[in-house]
Amino acid sequence: MNTTPRSLPFSLALALAAVAGGAQAQNSVTVYGLVDAGVNYVNGQDAAKTRLSSGVMEGSRWGFKGNEDLGGGYRTVFTLEGRFEADTGSNSNRAASGNQVPDRFTDLQFLGLPSLTLAPGLNTQTLVNAVANSLGSQIGVNLNGALFDRQAFVGLVTPVGAVLGGRMYTPTYEMFYVFDSTATESSLSAAQIATLPQAVDIRRNNAVAYRIQKDGITATLTYAFGETAGSTSSGNHVSANAYYKGEGYAFGAAYATNNNAAGDKSLTNLILGASVDVGPGRLSSMALSVKDDNPGVADTVRASLVAQSASLAPLATLIGNAFESALRQDARLYHIGYRIGFGANTVTVAYNSFDDRTVANADVQSYGAVYTYAFSKRTDVNFVATKFVNDPRAQVAPGGGGFFGGVTSSAGHDAENLAVSLRHRF
Repeated sequence: MNTTPRSLPFSLALALAAVAGGAQAQNSVTVYGLVDAGVNYVNGQDAAKTRLSSGVMEGSRWGFKGNEDLGGGYRTVFTLEGRFEADTGSNSNRAASGNQVPDRFTDLQFLGLPSLTLAPGLNTQTLVNAVANSLGSQIGVNLNGALFDRQAFVGLVTPVGAVLGGRMYTPTYEMFYVFDSTATESSLSAAQIATLPQAVDIRRNNAVAYRIQKDGITATLTYAFGETAGSTSSGNHVSANAYYKGEGYAFGAAYATNNNAAGDKSLTNLILGASVDVGPGRLSSMALSVKDDNPGVADTVRASLVAQSASLAPLATLIGNAFESALRQDARLYHIGYRIGFGANTVTVAYNSFDDRTVANADVQSYGAVYTYAFSKRTDVNFVATKFVNDPRAQVAPGGGGFFGGVTSSAGHDAENLAVSLRHRF
């Protein structure tokens, strides 16, 4: 029987259990996974409103985890985990809105670009639309089709902590699932209103981590190599977290910073979280700061436009700078929620707010409820109802635990999500 705590996403709980130790076979390899599929309804997009979706609560996945006791308090562990889409059998997915990006990325006035005609059929707007379409083509999950895109790491557990290397969840995302009352499940998760641009790194390749768990304290330090030729700083990532779980309460913090492809400081996060048992359930809260002054898009855009024609060089500079400005982030994300379990039933209610402090002022709020009925420790059915409220320049659409929601049909358009799914762990 699976005894994964409901407060942790299934795969993460398995990975952390392997590092933490406990009563395990001295040498073992386990095949595990999760299948989550259901009917998902989203009102507010230029797409089919009702779909069969994989990952309504959590992304469907399969994997292997291993453990070998080396003696003297030392163990080796590994995890290899890949996604699959229960509705199509693929291992990648796209948002229902396809390549569509928020309207503010195609609005010449908002971008501060002149409306110029360079040749018949070639003007500033067509160039901006082409850039936006290129950026939109990158919206999705595991678009390169990696076999073990969710996790792939090996580690050595010692009496003074664990050292891990590979593709792993970031310490900042770990804080999300610890202090998000939904455990990052469903469209009600706080992470769902901060996706375009993405406000937090979920996983990083080429990462090395040190992790320790002792007397209720968990702490992780991660460094991910950018592995860019001729540079030791381009694309690097550094993050850390620490949290304490006491009897009926928990609190913690996490920090992360990235360098862009040019080696400039880019996406940076600070997360504070706390939870406390109140009555028969648990009240959770979280605050996240998001800052990115150098999203690193300008150089790519300029190079792409100049590659089309050297005559575009002057306008390419303007367009590149405009997109870099539009993709900058300065925001605060707030979450408060309450989860209660009684018998086979679990109910979660939550409210999330994304306070955008850039010139776009694209604020988003979401609220709703999730009900889960557990047929067993392996199988449950889930019902989701979430409302997204977009300010005039905001355009976020509800997604799920295993897929991006994309954008609504137009800026300022609200969206609703109703979903029912069956989830089975093995």
